[in-house]
Amino acid sequence: MMSEGEKAPDFSLPDASGKVVELTGFKGKRVVLYFYPKDDTPGCTIEACGFRDMSADFEERGVAVLGISPDDEKSHTAFASKYKLPFTLLADVGAKIASKYGVWVEKSMYGKKYMGIARTTFIIGKDGKIEKIFEGVKPEGHNSEVLAWLDGA
Repeated sequence: MMSEGEKAPDFSLPDASGKVVELTGFKGKRVVLYFYPKDDTPGCTIEACGFRDMSADFEERGVAVLGISPDDEKSHTAFASKYKLPFTLLADVGAKIASKYGVWVEKSMYGKKYMGIARTTFIIGKDGKIEKIFEGVKPEGHNSEVLAWLDGA
């Protein structure tokens, strides 16, 4: 897992339309980078819609919101369209970036072990360093928690 104060690992990932987005493209701007397990599942939908509902608040503060999951571009397109998500979703098929950030972890459900995303949000500063890490994120109200932290920082 990354630590606060460390330089955020750069990445180049396709968005829902297939356009490659790089973290370096946000230099000089704060970024809320949130990792979530799967498009169109209950918790991930709550979290995404929370960021959607406060997108104007993030924009007002000059903060970009980026969501990353192992889903592909087609899945992201359907998810973003269905819920009218105004921010960028990035396809980390193979979970290479999730691994770099330390959020691709072994999980367990009903006694079965598998690899998956540990729901985590990183706030990356204008200088490219990680300012804050939210681990073990609960989807409900996370958007408000992130905004409150940004306002207090």
